[in-house]
Amino acid sequence: MEEITREDVMAHAEDKEYLLKVAGDKETAPFIEFATEALRDDKELVLKAVTSNGNALEFASDRLKADKEVVLAAVQNAGWVACYASEELRDDKEIILTAVKKEGQALYYASEKLRDDREVVLEAVKNKGLIYKYASKRLRADKELAIEAIRNDKRAYSYVVEELKEDESIKAVKEGNAE
Repeated sequence: MEEITREDVMAHAEDKEYLLKVAGDKETAPFIEFATEALRDDKELVLKAVTSNGNALEFASDRLKADKEVVLAAVQNAGWVACYASEELRDDKEIILTAVKKEGQALYYASEKLRDDREVVLEAVKNKGLIYKYASKRLRADKELAIEAIRNDKRAYSYVVEELKEDESIKAVKEGNAE
């Protein structure tokens, strides 16, 4: 496909067939921003765009930001775009688990309930240790999670609950002396 510019997309803002071609390309998929409101609410178009480039979720209608299939496709592509998901879907374990496996920082956008879900937090800190600071206090007192987070990023130690900071295995990981 020839190079497509924003101006090209703006000139075809109502042309679904043209926009489906745009949506199928990783580089131009976010250009759905310039589609009409009705087309940004078209599931076929938006699903194709977020599958090509998860960042396109930002420009989907609110209805599609609450559609599990659309959001799941987006976070499989770019975990951090969980920030654009509806509040309800930021409380959906499958969505957030998929997102944090891709990009640990997606934990930041998770519901309080999922920040207290051990499986979700473990996957997040395996991917990005420093995101440990957004885990619930209960899980920040979990020795295994603390070790995993510190192993991934020594700075996570500052978010360990006080009771664990003097634990020998935690200190060994922090100092780089753990296996």
